[in-house]
Amino acid sequence: MPATRPSPPRIAAPLKLAAPGISPRFLQLLDGERLGDKRVLDLGCGSGRLTLALAGAARHVVGLDRDGRAIAEARGRAAAMGLANADFHEVDVEGEEYGRWSPDLITAHLCASDAMVERAGRALAPGSVLGMVAFHVEQWRETGRVSRFAYDQSRMEALLRAAGLAPEVIEVEREVVEFSSVEEGLAAAVGLEDRWKADGRWFRYIAFLEAGGRTLTRSHLIVRARRA
Repeated sequence: MPATRPSPPRIAAPLKLAAPGISPRFLQLLDGERLGDKRVLDLGCGSGRLTLALAGAARHVVGLDRDGRAIAEARGRAAAMGLANADFHEVDVEGEEYGRWSPDLITAHLCASDAMVERAGRALAPGSVLGMVAFHVEQWRETGRVSRFAYDQSRMEALLRAAGLAPEVIEVEREVVEFSSVEEGLAAAVGLEDRWKADGRWFRYIAFLEAGGRTLTRSHLIVRARRA
């Protein structure tokens, strides 16, 4: 079985927020924002995993995504959970201004771009927060290709400051999975095969494994920034 070297745990106290597949460290940062009276805007919400978790703690949440099917699924999940304080809209978050939702907190999980940060800076009132998990430049480093949506710490800090946001937390959360064989390495990436074949990463990853490489890296940048 592949071995995993996760980052050391940072959480000392129980969280009010819980969402499968979302970093406990990120949830801890959001949990510290006294969500009970907050209007939260979740960008690139998909089927609502983070949005619905926030709905249990915040006054009102709005999820935005350009995928209409994902939005329909999120609405269905909210209805099934009996949540009256969660709304979802089909919106291109890179082309839409956010001010009409009057957010006190803007979140985004594995959905980040310069345009989103710039729009968040314009929409947030002084003292309000942007919380994001972005891809780090070492995400899938074994494929030899950096995503155009990936950031390093210095680029993210410069982007935040240019948008009028003061960085409070910019941290790398990294997990490296180790394998004992090529077969284990291929099995770990099977869900990514179609996407990686489309952009050329799959063949580079196979070459990495055939040359003796036995790792696969997941690396994210966790961000909290406050409107100056």
